[in-house]
Amino acid sequence: MRVTLSDEAMRFIGLFDQETGVSPRDCLVESDRLVFVIPAGEMADAIGPGGKTVKRFERKVSRSIELVEDADTREAFIESALAPAAVRGMTISEQNGNVAFVEVPEADRGVAIGRDGRNIETARRLARRHYDIDDIQLT
Repeated sequence: MRVTLSDEAMRFIGLFDQETGVSPRDCLVESDRLVFVIPAGEMADAIGPGGKTVKRFERKVSRSIELVEDADTREAFIESALAPAAVRGMTISEQNGNVAFVEVPEADRGVAIGRDGRNIETARRLARRHYDIDDIQLT
């Protein structure tokens, strides 16, 4: 699936690449945070030792930064988008659109949802953009 980036998202991707040496594949721009999709295997480089690199970038852009690692399968991508919540299992139904039913432990449910539903909504947006998943439902 092809992702269309805004000029602002492309600018932030360029800045992130300059600062970290990692070129994100996608960027969601929100008023107080940026969510980058990092190529698989490059998360450690993006974060830097002790989180130093990403913290420096946060100060530079005056926004919080969240990183999601890209994956080869839609299941692995959704799991990455919901991290640090643990995913026990997942079923993707194609009957009424592509809906991912994700099983998370009760203790991780709040983390998966996030404050005001922010984490689950970010995972939904990214899954829609990258894998044509219409919805993510927690079970």
